[in-house]
Amino acid sequence: MNFIFVSPNFPVRYFKWVESLRSRGFNVLGIGDSPYNDLNPRLTAALTEYYYVNDMSNNYAMEEAVAYFQTKYGKIDFIESNNEWWLEEDARLREAFHVDTGFHPSDMAHIKAKSQMKEYFRKGGAKTMRYLVVKGPEDKETALKFIEEVGYPVFVKPDIGVGASDSYSLKNPAEVDSFFEKQLPEPYIMEEFIDGRIVSFDGICNSKGEVVFCCTDHFPIPIDRIVHDGLDHVYYNIPFSMPMIDVDPVEFERVGRGVVKAFGIKRRFFHIEFFVLNQDKPGLAKKDEFVALECNMRAPGGYTPDLIDYGSSVSVYDIYADIMAYDEVRVDLTKPKKIAVASHRKDTFNYLHSIGEVTEKYGPHIKMSGRYPAHIAVVMGDFYMFAAFDTYEEAQEFDRYFRAKK
Repeated sequence: MNFIFVSPNFPVRYFKWVESLRSRGFNVLGIGDSPYNDLNPRLTAALTEYYYVNDMSNNYAMEEAVAYFQTKYGKIDFIESNNEWWLEEDARLREAFHVDTGFHPSDMAHIKAKSQMKEYFRKGGAKTMRYLVVKGPEDKETALKFIEEVGYPVFVKPDIGVGASDSYSLKNPAEVDSFFEKQLPEPYIMEEFIDGRIVSFDGICNSKGEVVFCCTDHFPIPIDRIVHDGLDHVYYNIPFSMPMIDVDPVEFERVGRGVVKAFGIKRRFFHIEFFVLNQDKPGLAKKDEFVALECNMRAPGGYTPDLIDYGSSVSVYDIYADIMAYDEVRVDLTKPKKIAVASHRKDTFNYLHSIGEVTEKYGPHIKMSGRYPAHIAVVMGDFYMFAAFDTYEEAQEFDRYFRAKK
């Protein structure tokens, strides 16, 4: 079988997807914008062949690359990137080359636009935040009426996009005036503000849309605060068989599975984010209830797939490859589960304990550590350390020690 992996060079750890696919017998054919000699050696070893494209936004160049592989290797079975940035390009290429294992351009609106996701969340049984789509000054009066209904602050972000750099709250009329001073670069979604923490429903489903593996990631510090206030942070991966302190796991999994079905997700990784409320929000939900935030048709970002591996004692890269190759999971999912924690430091802070001291104290629990590349460090922090524990309390204690400041 032939699997075209779009941009296997970015993020850097994506070589692990390629290795797992190759081990299941795929010809993994890479198309990327990094010169061959710049690729990770493990990536080049796992790829059957690599096609360099200087500009991956050039439709003709991308089609030329796929046509080359199809002529040389025969029918293309999959075209995937597992990357939010290339979802539309993946879909366009599938349609152009008659690849039916994945989304096509006609599917893009409801999986890319946050405003259109709302309907599918509701079909899946999830509550959704009230919202308005705005484009510029002509929408200001409508926005003011919306704010009168939901109250200050409101949260604004691009309707289509990923990341927190262009996401922020408007806390008063002056900030609303400033926001509407000129035409926006693209449509923005304005939502009622939620005081809450993000918990995600992450997993992999088969060709029937059945969830074959799932778990949760818990983000106690709001991502926009990490970006805009320069905070360091922590998040946790918690398998469903482990105790959860911030959400009802039975109800959360039920709704998560319903949302996967409603969106029509098939044979792919998903990362679906919810807000768990810190306080009652009249007209929406009560404290500790959850409401839908957004649905991402790819694995969680950064090195989170590795964190999931440490929590579930399994390789999600292998689970994904099993589904691509066999449409069933053939790895052992019954291994012991842990609370996996990802703690982060920023170079701007002076920390109490050295990395050596942390390693000496927690050595057997530490699974992975290092410095993020610059493009990830902007959001995640400069240095990370992943560890796994039997209890949430132990994981919290580790994080407190790791991030303690002088």
